[in-house]
Amino acid sequence: MPEASRGERAIEGFLSASRWLLAPFYVLLVFALGGLLVKALQEAWHFLSHIVAASEAEVILGVLSLIDLTFTGSLIVIVIFSGYENFVSKIDSSAHRNWPAWMSQIDFSGLKLKLISSIVAISAIQLLKAFMNVKGASDRDLMWYVVIHVVFVVSGLLMALTDRVSGEAHGKGGSTGH
Repeated sequence: MPEASRGERAIEGFLSASRWLLAPFYVLLVFALGGLLVKALQEAWHFLSHIVAASEAEVILGVLSLIDLTFTGSLIVIVIFSGYENFVSKIDSSAHRNWPAWMSQIDFSGLKLKLISSIVAISAIQLLKAFMNVKGASDRDLMWYVVIHVVFVVSGLLMALTDRVSGEAHGKGGSTGH
């Protein structure tokens, strides 16, 4: 293979350095996580201040809202760390003694599956909240909640299936395309 020209190496270096343009996006997601925490605290305050007078259904809805916010926060953390590791720079986990092992082991395929799994879980909670408050929702609204949830579930299954088929093709000597 011929030696790369100086111009080619310069372009490749420039393209490689451009990945750092993603870093501010991950920093902004940290601020979004902080905003979500504020909303979670507001929801918890409202939930706890009304818990004595609340019905069983209202308590379940309050808990589901907190779970929903927690899943959304977890989704943001997955995107921040996995995205940064996959697209910007590796993080030296040895410098952080409480570093969760999964953060440095997830690849892009795993990231996609974790993302769609989180979205399906969030959708399922929204659907359950709608069914718990069935008197406040129209049949049309409920139908759309179900349709949207089914689309997310089917999308997740198709992503998992294509990753599995792709992985089997690569494992059997198939071309990676790179």
